[in-house]
Amino acid sequence: MNSEDYVDDPDPWVIAPAQPIKGRGAVSNIAGRYETRISEAIDDGWSHEEEAVLAPVTHVTYETAKTILSRNQSPDLPFGVSLNPYRGCEHGCIYCFARPTHSYLGLSPGLDFETRLFAKINAAELLRTELAANSYIPNAIALGVNTDAYQPCERKFQLTRAVLEVLHECNHPVGLITKSSVIERDIDLLADMAKKRLAVASITITTLDHTISRTLEPRAASPTRRLETIRRLAQAGIPVSVSVAPIIPFVTDQDMEGILEAAFEAGATSAGYTVLRLPWEVNPLFQQWLEAHFPDRAERVMNRIRDMRGGKDYDSTFGARMHGEGLWADMIRQRFHKALARLDINKSSRFHWLDTSKFRKPLSVPADKKHAHSQLDFFSK
Repeated sequence: MNSEDYVDDPDPWVIAPAQPIKGRGAVSNIAGRYETRISEAIDDGWSHEEEAVLAPVTHVTYETAKTILSRNQSPDLPFGVSLNPYRGCEHGCIYCFARPTHSYLGLSPGLDFETRLFAKINAAELLRTELAANSYIPNAIALGVNTDAYQPCERKFQLTRAVLEVLHECNHPVGLITKSSVIERDIDLLADMAKKRLAVASITITTLDHTISRTLEPRAASPTRRLETIRRLAQAGIPVSVSVAPIIPFVTDQDMEGILEAAFEAGATSAGYTVLRLPWEVNPLFQQWLEAHFPDRAERVMNRIRDMRGGKDYDSTFGARMHGEGLWADMIRQRFHKALARLDINKSSRFHWLDTSKFRKPLSVPADKKHAHSQLDFFSK
């Protein structure tokens, strides 16, 4: 080849655009922040547009956990103790703040988070042991905060059901938050607990638009189905709140009043909201999702988010991270409170309604744990 036939192109490759994957939220498997090697897909001209992108299969790995209760002192949250029976979440919500936790496992916060799940098969056993400890002080447990305790695999593993059975036995208060109708399976336990002020539930509804919901949170129950879940829980006497979260400017914010009204009609008696949070790897994942599904408004959405975060993509400051700051955040806040006043919905968290005074120790403790507790009792005397 003659030298004049060669054209020096300093950038012969282009980054391949992220493509939506049916039934999944993330459009890529980005590297976690602890990875030492990062790869990017490029378009080398050999691919064909008509080639179908195969949907990744969900894999669930059994995990024998060492502890089951997590404690926090965040002033933004109405609870101090939480329990998550699963790592990762098949619902695939692109905005999920828990996605970065998969980085600790050496996995991607992207597709891995929603396809490579971990089931804590000893969750109920660990809980029973913790509740039996002499030092245990009852505090309302938030069940399914990081990842949905009623995600699809719960139908098979029933870890959440087993945990609730322990809490029911011990008269221990619990608050649940979910986007799934599977919670209706446990109405028998929750209704009995609610009579004693031991159970409340919160249903998250992000949008009333089914088309948006199918890409935003692809494997969660549809908005209409979630409203029916609110109705069934309320009819069973279980206090239900609606969580309008997260509010995404120019994508879901227009639905806020409609969600509150529909939830109120279904039986919700309290409500809360948060604006979109983009910590760590959630930021690039969300922006990829925007470019894949809403390329016409992607820049506009991000600019509005920055308006509520002091010019940044995210601000983790307590007091600001949940609701944002500035003109647009104030406007959302005013809309929310005016809607609540019109509908006569309580804006406070129902967690404060839960009663810890009825707690009693478990009737039994796993045999291999009894010896450990007796040793602790001996040294504490």
